[in-house]
Amino acid sequence: MKCIEITIKNETGLHTRPGNELVKFVKSLEGTTVEIEKGDKKIRAASLLQIMSLGVKKGDTIKIHIDGKDEDGAAKKFEEFFASLKD
Repeated sequence: MKCIEITIKNETGLHTRPGNELVKFVKSLEGTTVEIEKGDKKIRAASLLQIMSLGVKKGDTIKIHIDGKDEDGAAKKFEEFFASLKD
């Protein structure tokens, strides 16, 4: 399992539109399970409702837990995904 930390930089955080993009991205990583942790709460990243329940805002730091094929490659893709995330 690989764990990376990401600080959210887009103005609106993970609301519905970027949350949907994240779910699609996570589902594209075949053979990989992804969880997101914020504070003491950890959720499945393949669920928009669970992502929304975290209330992630600009400036928040989240942990991404990646388990499966090519964890290092997936971690790099997550960093690129969040760097290019729009509002």
